[in-house]
Amino acid sequence: MPKTSAVRPTTDPTNSPSGDGIWPRITREVADDLAVDAITRDRAGKPPHDELCRLREAGLPALLLPPAPPRRGADWRTACAVIREISAADGSIGELLGRHYVLSWSARLFGTPEMADVLELQAAEEQWLWGGSTDVPGTEPETGSGPELTLTPTPDGYALNGHRSFAAGVTVADRLVLGAVCTGTGESLIVLVDPAHPGVTAVPAHDRLGQRLTGAGTLGFEGVPVRPGQVLGAVPHDEHDVSPFATLAPLALRLALVHVGLGIAEGALAEARDVGRTAPRSWLPTEGTEGGGYAGQPGGDPYLLLAYGELVAAAHTAAAVVEPATEALARGLLRGRALDVEERADIAVLVAAAEAVTSRSALHITTRILELTEGTDSPAGGPGFDRFWRNARVLTAQCSPTHRLRDIGDHYLNGTHPPLTLHI
Repeated sequence: MPKTSAVRPTTDPTNSPSGDGIWPRITREVADDLAVDAITRDRAGKPPHDELCRLREAGLPALLLPPAPPRRGADWRTACAVIREISAADGSIGELLGRHYVLSWSARLFGTPEMADVLELQAAEEQWLWGGSTDVPGTEPETGSGPELTLTPTPDGYALNGHRSFAAGVTVADRLVLGAVCTGTGESLIVLVDPAHPGVTAVPAHDRLGQRLTGAGTLGFEGVPVRPGQVLGAVPHDEHDVSPFATLAPLALRLALVHVGLGIAEGALAEARDVGRTAPRSWLPTEGTEGGGYAGQPGGDPYLLLAYGELVAAAHTAAAVVEPATEALARGLLRGRALDVEERADIAVLVAAAEAVTSRSALHITTRILELTEGTDSPAGGPGFDRFWRNARVLTAQCSPTHRLRDIGDHYLNGTHPPLTLHI
């Protein structure tokens, strides 16, 4: 089983904020460890408690701290590289970690710097895993539905009620970041909740097609107390009143998932590469055609070389589109509340382009690899190439690239800004 990607170089240690290359090395070790039993764990489909222990032992949950002295946390570029590397070994754990990184910045995006400093320090010391979502479904008039989560005012703050499904973190999160609507004022609030409270119930999602180890499921809340100090911030209903900086939250999540998809594609290529070098092909050339002597050397099959050349080129193309989006988002997050609408629009377009290209590439690459490795896989003990396709399919099904392409076209032709929203 390969330990490095087939299509990208090893991370440059000089890019590490700490200057010693520790995070690339640690990430590579964790990814190698996850790759060893990825197939077995995927088929078992159990909650990712063991996987989270591996991440915690390596210190990865606390990686993404603001890169300012005296802290030595990594920046968003490094975090995205970590997500991509882990996803190449296990797409589910890559998504779990990616969503965690985005939510770990919720206090900084929606609250005050003082609140963020306190929460981030506690989260780092206790190695919290963050779960939930800052999206507030049902608050847009066109949906025609009420909010899934509500906050009822009480003398001590609020009582949280309702239920909602989440794509990750339900079974293993230490803290939940949730968007809910206040029944008294109609405000959309972002709140922090401890899932250990007895009023919180979790129903794991069993038998998912793919991404089986993200801890997905449905959470229920019945009278869960939310103190004023647990309210991270409010989300204005008027787009013109929304902070461009706060609306980086959904863009950061979408870009994190882009890195998951790219990692899945690269992981599939890396594992299929070894099989392509050694396994006999199920098709043979006719007598007298070019490549007639490759039956004993599968790696010399000209049709196979052509196929893998196309797939590697597709992965390189996706990576080339993802990199500027990653750089732009990292700069935008460093800008903080000084970020303006124009800058946010540029970031949104780059993220949308990365999302559209990568989703198509990930599906194409993982599907084609299933075809190229036909006869080398088996449900009981084969290499398990189907998991890459299943993971890519479930991941890309979460949103349609059609809307992203429309936003890109509208911005290019008409100069229209993508909407300032917290909705994914």
